[in-house]
Amino acid sequence: MTGSLAGIRVIDFGQYVAGPLAGMLLADQGADVIKVDPPGGPRWQTPANSTWNRGKRSIVLDVKQPDGLGTARALIKSADILVENFRPGVMDRLGLGFEASIASNPRIVYCSLPGFASDDPRAGIPAWEGVVGAASGAYRETPGGAPDQRPVYTAIPISSSYAAFIGVTSISMALNARARDGIGQYIEVPMYDATFTASADRAMRVHSQAPRGIRGGSPWVRQYECADGQWIMLHGSTTRFIEQFVRAAGVESWRQEALLDRAMVTSDQTLTKLLSEKMIALFKTRTSDEWEDLINGAGTPAAICREIWEWLDHPQARATQMVIEVDDLVHGRIVQPGVNPRLEGTPGLVRGSAPSLDADRATLLAELQKYEHEPELLSGDDGSVLRPALDGVKVLDLCIILAGPICGRTLAEFGANVIKIDSPHREGGISRHNEVNRGKRSLLVDLKSEGGLDLFWHLVEDCDVVVQNFRTGVAESLGIGYEDVRKRKPSIIYASLNAYGHGGPWDGRPGWEQLAQAATGMQKRFGGDGPPVLQQFPINDCGTGLMGAYAVALALLHRRRTGEGQHVRGALAYTGCTLQSPFLLRFPGKTWDEPRGQTRLGSGPLHRAYRAHDRWIFLGAPETALQRLEMVDGLHGISGMLGADLEAALERQLHLKTAEEWVKLMTEVGVGVQPVKTASENLDDPWAKAHGLSMTREHEDIGLITTGGPAPRLSRTPIRPGSPAPKPGSNAGEVLNEYGLGHEYEQLIQAGVVVIEGVSAR
Repeated sequence: MTGSLAGIRVIDFGQYVAGPLAGMLLADQGADVIKVDPPGGPRWQTPANSTWNRGKRSIVLDVKQPDGLGTARALIKSADILVENFRPGVMDRLGLGFEASIASNPRIVYCSLPGFASDDPRAGIPAWEGVVGAASGAYRETPGGAPDQRPVYTAIPISSSYAAFIGVTSISMALNARARDGIGQYIEVPMYDATFTASADRAMRVHSQAPRGIRGGSPWVRQYECADGQWIMLHGSTTRFIEQFVRAAGVESWRQEALLDRAMVTSDQTLTKLLSEKMIALFKTRTSDEWEDLINGAGTPAAICREIWEWLDHPQARATQMVIEVDDLVHGRIVQPGVNPRLEGTPGLVRGSAPSLDADRATLLAELQKYEHEPELLSGDDGSVLRPALDGVKVLDLCIILAGPICGRTLAEFGANVIKIDSPHREGGISRHNEVNRGKRSLLVDLKSEGGLDLFWHLVEDCDVVVQNFRTGVAESLGIGYEDVRKRKPSIIYASLNAYGHGGPWDGRPGWEQLAQAATGMQKRFGGDGPPVLQQFPINDCGTGLMGAYAVALALLHRRRTGEGQHVRGALAYTGCTLQSPFLLRFPGKTWDEPRGQTRLGSGPLHRAYRAHDRWIFLGAPETALQRLEMVDGLHGISGMLGADLEAALERQLHLKTAEEWVKLMTEVGVGVQPVKTASENLDDPWAKAHGLSMTREHEDIGLITTGGPAPRLSRTPIRPGSPAPKPGSNAGEVLNEYGLGHEYEQLIQAGVVVIEGVSAR
């Protein structure tokens, strides 16, 4: 079996993180990725290049010289996909932009991953990860969340990674459209825009309600220190989980003190304090290993907050191959993240080490000599109509919380007809409904009833994709697992998303964002020398939703060629490994020196946040920019400084002017600076509103809600945000009529199989 992108050629001009990571995600699924580097090699010399460039071929080209430019153009003419992440306009000035490329190759899918969009006023700013992260809200949760609104820097390249995730998802959608229409297109996924997807509901605003806090919460969902000094993340998010925990821990007497009532505990500060004190004392009675085994054995989710290097050797990480070993040409035997996502019918594969620089020049030049461009004839559609990439694709979305529903929402954004099926009996209603279920139609169906299963199978008859994110075994126990569905419909694409991957000793364990962050090392890094701390955004959940959509699009592409369906899989822990790819590595001589803790403002003097006169700003520049900084009024003499001296001088001087003044002055000399903003602030940004990244719309029974919008821009198959999330269950009549079951509507409601009222959206 070969990967779903076998036979697809990619020209990867990417540098730093976003472009190379996108190229890796394509190479892992079978694409022939040709990495084009400038003389001297990658602009960022990092061991992570061994991960990002694995399985690729390498050629060095000086595209500012006629020979190099000619070879680059010939490669583009031979390609299916081009990936680049320069600032807008750079490739055009080189003669390698989209218009020039599609003129010679009408079928090319051309994907740009700039820091800021081509029509963003900040398009020309050097968009280092920290600069974009600051602008997009990745370093601040809520105004006043830290003293002096001090930001907290994370080493995880959220903006770059999400641009890569959304980029490859968009590319795979565009390949589906090309298979239908015969024509390529231009894709732009700016890093800034992509970060809106990572923030999920953290910035969602229900105008009729008071703003929600981010920190704090219930003692039932929190980290606790154990007898051995290690910390464990408990996730008692439901009454059932709490009941299971107290029985296993032998503290059922807490029931008499009302401590098992989640609603009362979170609303009554006295109860919150009492439960917190009891939990702190309780967890000190056992080691972290003992607690992890005991709690999970009882069926309640919990995970030790591990260091990243501990996760590299964990049996679950190894058994599921989310951590693998590769014989690298530079570093020897190297541990790095595995393939993400997983397709069972067309499995991805790490096909070898990152190549030596320019190793494939002779082979590639010889291939170009033999290459004869023979464009395929167009199909019946001439490609001029702006049809969504997934027009006509029907999806049943059975998912809950974030990762799964985001997968379904992404498919809807690309044009799929998505029916969201929720249980009418889920405790607390439908979580995050108004953020993750826009663009879908809503059904409330009791799948545990005979009538509910009959309805499910009727819907499956005219369905292309099923998405679910139950624990392993739950769908099977309902009789709707992959094998059950495949027997009835062999062409089905069935996506399963979970927390810890498929197989291994943790197969079947429930898990959430907090637990994936705990297990894979994120919480420990973000907490540093203090207690573990959650990342600001649910980055594993949202990223897994995107990886699920990527897998579905790849499977649909394979089905177009062969008619075959398949089972595809994603997991929060898979995504956690991918997100940490800059440092989820181990090789002889490896040092674990990435920024850690709640006091970190950046990774160095020229990549960190500083306090301007009125607010925090983030400065991003290479050391080669010191001479340009010297030209800025107020920074004279700075070019001769390094390290702590440079940092101290910048702290003193940058405090003397406002953020707006520094942005203007530094932009004039080509240095990247942006104010450190919150995700909520960005929802009010006029440019974000005008470009659909911030949407305020009326929702039935709730009123106005502001949410983030979709990030990618596709020239021929434009994305659509979809209608506001409907009232839960409100589309039952419409859907049943559409499927020829309208005559059963009243009967299904009376039997409780279908519910149309009484389920809350939160």
